[in-house]
Amino acid sequence: LQRKLRSIWSISLLILLSRYKDRHLHMSVFSQSFSPCGRFLAAGNNYGEIAVFSLSSALSPDATDLSQTPILTFTAHEGPVFSLFSTDSHLLSAGNGEISAWSWAELIKRNTKAAWTRRPNYKSSLEIPEINAMTVNPTENSLVIGGGDNNIHIMDLESGVFKSVLQGHTDYIHCLSVREREGEILSGGEDGAVRIWDHRTGQSVHCIEVYKYEECARPQYGKWISCLTTESDWMLCGGGPSLSLWHLRSMSPTSIFPLSGCQRQANFYQDMILSVGEGQCVSHCLLGGEVKAQIPCTPHSLNTLALNLNSTDNRVRVLTVGGSSHQIDVFTNLSYRTFSLSF
Repeated sequence: LQRKLRSIWSISLLILLSRYKDRHLHMSVFSQSFSPCGRFLAAGNNYGEIAVFSLSSALSPDATDLSQTPILTFTAHEGPVFSLFSTDSHLLSAGNGEISAWSWAELIKRNTKAAWTRRPNYKSSLEIPEINAMTVNPTENSLVIGGGDNNIHIMDLESGVFKSVLQGHTDYIHCLSVREREGEILSGGEDGAVRIWDHRTGQSVHCIEVYKYEECARPQYGKWISCLTTESDWMLCGGGPSLSLWHLRSMSPTSIFPLSGCQRQANFYQDMILSVGEGQCVSHCLLGGEVKAQIPCTPHSLNTLALNLNSTDNRVRVLTVGGSSHQIDVFTNLSYRTFSLSF
């Protein structure tokens, strides 16, 4: 009997290990966000899970392999966690049509009870579109949400009430950005359009169909816009079309970056642009359009990059990159990967 029990236990253990390995093999990291203090990183995956890592422990001189694993992992949504965003006190996560808020103070204590969960006012109660992008408009203290119903939903963060819907896209919205000084929201979608909205009136004031510009067009990849970010009078966008830098006053592209594949996220950083997408590298680009360097990463395809620049602790000022892997690469120096966190 003991032999049989040992045999059953061994088989069960092998099955569990196989499932664990299989989950890791098929895991993708879609989203990241740093805590307000900068000492913690949250990452969301395709299984609806959020992992919280202690960057200060992982970057400590006494760090061990255990320091590079999560201090907390929990299921936040039924579908993939496509977007994470941190406010001064909460981590906001979005998945299958809903947004949840988690207190950072409670997460650090390993308490995973949501502070609140909201769902936009969709046309049909049967419709559960994914939420692909979130950002905050500080001027109005509102949360801006875009996703699978082609609309932008604006929620008042104080009351939790959805106060307006911006309609104009004809397909999924993938990405959002806010130009606070100009009172504008920018959105990019599967329809190939970048729309610029006046958030005070809710009207679309400009529509740039990037794929119609010959220098940007790449018909073999499609017309969809998967990444979008702004800084002052400048906009970066890409996806099916080439990653391009636009001057928003003249509404024209000034630089086209010769990167292969579709770019999924790009950020301004000092006098450079950092970009990730299809392929295994973080691309360092100059504003004039040249690719300065491509730094190898662990995942074979990349979905998300995040810069931890607001922390007062210089030791945790890092770049983190995630994609088609359970590992998230950490760069203390932009020129090489220092180590990887493991989901």
